[in-house]
Amino acid sequence: MTVISDHAPDPSTGFTRKTTEPEAPAPSVNPLAGNPGVVGVPTVIAGAVGLSLVNIGALPGGATSATLAILSTCTAVGLLITTAWAAALGQNASASLFAVFFGFYASYAALALGLSHGWFGTSAGSVTDAQAAWLWCWLITIVMVTLVTLRLPSSFTLLLGLVDVALALLLAGTMTGATILIRVGGAVVFAFVAVSVYLYADLMFTETGGRGLPLGRPLITR
Repeated sequence: MTVISDHAPDPSTGFTRKTTEPEAPAPSVNPLAGNPGVVGVPTVIAGAVGLSLVNIGALPGGATSATLAILSTCTAVGLLITTAWAAALGQNASASLFAVFFGFYASYAALALGLSHGWFGTSAGSVTDAQAAWLWCWLITIVMVTLVTLRLPSSFTLLLGLVDVALALLLAGTMTGATILIRVGGAVVFAFVAVSVYLYADLMFTETGGRGLPLGRPLITR
């Protein structure tokens, strides 16, 4: 688009010439702008609800396949998109958190499918050990993430702390064969879901022009 500007008369004609000058270019709009959590948080909630139902024994036998379908598609794909989106925006802390949850859910789906189909060469007698190894890996990882994110609002610390408690209970139940510990761990995951819903409400209220919800003061402010 151009604009018209007046200049001195053209001596050859005696008439004023009209010339065009280019306008300043419009500022570019980042097509990735936004909050990646609008994708990541609801997919985390869907996967967590499925895991809770499995661990408390609410799903009969073959119904657990529905949970694996959710984890391997909706949750894993949603978190992968969210991680890439956050990284593209330079939101490195968010990208790290979403990447951890992506690894958690995707590896759970891979482990469950692999053990049930014999993909990894794990014998029937070693299934419990394989599950315990997976739980140890993620318990250590998420405890580390909890500790290094204490400068975030305390609601995030609560969220990650609930994951730590749930994994510890599930690990203890798996290693000892105590079903009650596994079911309590599943109940703790429901508490994690409740906090996630609160965080999602804060996110959506903010994104739609409303006032966000209080998220609590960080435990470490320095």
